[in-house]
Amino acid sequence: MAGLKVNGRAHEISAPPGMTLLAVLRGTLNLKGAKEACGRGECGSCTVLIDGVPVMACLTLAARVRGEVTTVEGLTEEFEDLREAFADLGGFQCGFCTSGQLVRAAALLRAGLPATRAEAERVIRYEMSGNICRCTGYNGIVDAIWATAEKRRGRQMVDA
Repeated sequence: MAGLKVNGRAHEISAPPGMTLLAVLRGTLNLKGAKEACGRGECGSCTVLIDGVPVMACLTLAARVRGEVTTVEGLTEEFEDLREAFADLGGFQCGFCTSGQLVRAAALLRAGLPATRAEAERVIRYEMSGNICRCTGYNGIVDAIWATAEKRRGRQMVDA
C-alpha cells in the first residue's frame, strides 16, 4: 500500500512496482481524463501535473510519485476560462488529446506568458510541442491559450 494524492484527495493504493501512474489513475481511481495513446511518452495524451510540472503518466511509475498529482478532472474553476477558450476558438475537434493539451496549457498559464503575441506564440508552440493533435492544426490551441492569458491580464487579444 502506498499513499497517492490526486486532485486534492489522498488515496491508499496497492500497485505492483512496474505499474504506471496512468494505469492507477484510469484503472484504480477511475479517472479517465488522461488517455493512453502511444504508451511511450511521445504523444502527450496522458499528461498530468505532479506538483505543477507536466509529466507523461504512461512513463511514470506510480510507486515513485511523491508529489501531488493533478489530472484534467482536477482543473475545475481555476481553468474554466481555458476550457471555454478551447471550445470557442477551435482548440479541439475529436477531443482525444484535449485533456493532455489542457493540463499542459494550465501549467503554461500558471508559469506566465510573454506580453506580446509573437513571443508568447513561440513559447506556447515550444511548450505544447510534446502534445500531439492530429485534428486541429494547433492554431486553435495556440489561440485559446493566448486568449486565456490575455483575458486573465484584463486585456483584449493583441496581435503584435
